[in-house]
Amino acid sequence: MISYIIRRLCLILPTLLGIMLINFTLVQFVPGGPIEQIIAGLESDASVFDNMAGGAGEIRDISKAESYLGSKGLPEDFIADLEVQFGFDKPPLTRFLDMLWDYARFDFGESYFRSISVTELILEKMPVSLSLGLWTTLLAYLISIPLGIRKAVRDGTAFDSWTSSLIIIGYAIPGFLFAILLLVLFAGGSYLKLFPLRGLVSPDFADLSLWHKVLDYFWHIALPVLASTISAFATLTLLTKNAFLDEIRKHYVITARAKGLSEKGVLYGHVFRNAMLIVIAGFPAVFVSVFFGSSLIIETIFSLDGLGRMGFEAAVARDYPVVFGTLFIFSLIGLLIGLISDLMYIWIDPRIDFEKRLS
Repeated sequence: MISYIIRRLCLILPTLLGIMLINFTLVQFVPGGPIEQIIAGLESDASVFDNMAGGAGEIRDISKAESYLGSKGLPEDFIADLEVQFGFDKPPLTRFLDMLWDYARFDFGESYFRSISVTELILEKMPVSLSLGLWTTLLAYLISIPLGIRKAVRDGTAFDSWTSSLIIIGYAIPGFLFAILLLVLFAGGSYLKLFPLRGLVSPDFADLSLWHKVLDYFWHIALPVLASTISAFATLTLLTKNAFLDEIRKHYVITARAKGLSEKGVLYGHVFRNAMLIVIAGFPAVFVSVFFGSSLIIETIFSLDGLGRMGFEAAVARDYPVVFGTLFIFSLIGLLIGLISDLMYIWIDPRIDFEKRLS
């Protein structure tokens, strides 16, 4: 087992290097870098200033207007200073190697457009996305596992048919559409106003007692978590049902029943452990997929300031330290989670031996 873990850890480095290299190379061909963003913003401000000054000729300050270059363009030495500041005066290969050296020391730099380090920015946004990912995954498991077991036991009955119909409908509804529906129905859109429209906590959260803080937090997180759970819940329920059906039809179950064991004893004493292998071992992967996958749309709709919105805004603004810093951190987490998932398979079922498969 130790040798398998070492081999997996050794594979993480080249995989992470490949991910960073491919994305860094692609970014070199994307138009509109951070310098172009700054230039466009400065020229836009200059244009607004010129228009305002032109409409009030009697109070126009000629010296200020003439010193403002606006549509004439920005000085070349100013642009050169920007390139030095952002490191774009160096060749791409040098910039990439410098970035890798910094990341090897877990130095992710500072945001181009905010006076804050990338690490501090991630830690600031982490609670929102962590709340969504954790509660969504837990809620999906708490609903899906009992429901999936019930569907497997009553396979082919009316209960199985109508619950399958509801699951398929829920899976077919896009998460963002379900989120909007929840807002319209329960957040004061057109009907009831039972939940807040935005934010993770109330403005007076710091002044509340501990019990009221807990209630306020769950009051705000209820609709976003429900909207995030809809797709994960459907997939996990069907996965649980199929896993149990596969085990129920095996010979050892028939033998256990022939020995006189009760249905409950057969189900939870023999079937449960084998059937739940794939479901429980997949918990880390499910959490990561929810944590990274569906956070952007949900955070945007419910006005939550989390990692999804931060990553999207950084990509639009070409804030490369934030883009590559989060890519490195999340890729590393994803690769480590893959290793943890394999170790959970072995912990749940010691019969699995990955070392023999690799030999």
